[in-house]
Amino acid sequence: MGISGFEPSFLVGIDAVRQAHGSRLAALAGRRLTGFAVVRFAEDGDWFADCPVVLDFDGVQVEVCHRQLDNLSIGWDSIDTARAISGWEWSELTPWWSRRDERLEPFVGQELREAALLEWRPTGHDVATGTVAVEFRFAGGRLQIANGLDENDIEVGEAHPHYVRHRLSG
Repeated sequence: MGISGFEPSFLVGIDAVRQAHGSRLAALAGRRLTGFAVVRFAEDGDWFADCPVVLDFDGVQVEVCHRQLDNLSIGWDSIDTARAISGWEWSELTPWWSRRDERLEPFVGQELREAALLEWRPTGHDVATGTVAVEFRFAGGRLQIANGLDENDIEVGEAHPHYVRHRLSG
């Protein structure tokens, strides 16, 4: 992708994600969201949802990226959002790191109360069954970075009732 430091390690399923990242996500509680970065295109400002969503909690950076129907990569302090994105010769658009997003901006400066994992478990069969989202709860609300069926999806407000919430401990 040409993103400096981005070396995703994709996992599938709630157990794999919780085992690999549960304690580190839980340890973010009590930290303030001090910044974020998403990739947008210079030509039109559109968000490129295939790239990681980078959240900075008082100097601890968590990098969330979904792909395919069930792959989730969570990285830690590896992406350099100050460096230009390169290697996009296949695209006519120019990607760049943006610190602007109307869904994320309201949470900047707020203390994280809790991080959790959400597992999609609908009542009937669904192609997305078992996908995992990362939830961040603040005093002023909650946000989640979910699988938008082969890309990231940022959602605010209460989670859909088909999500099963998995609390994390440090």
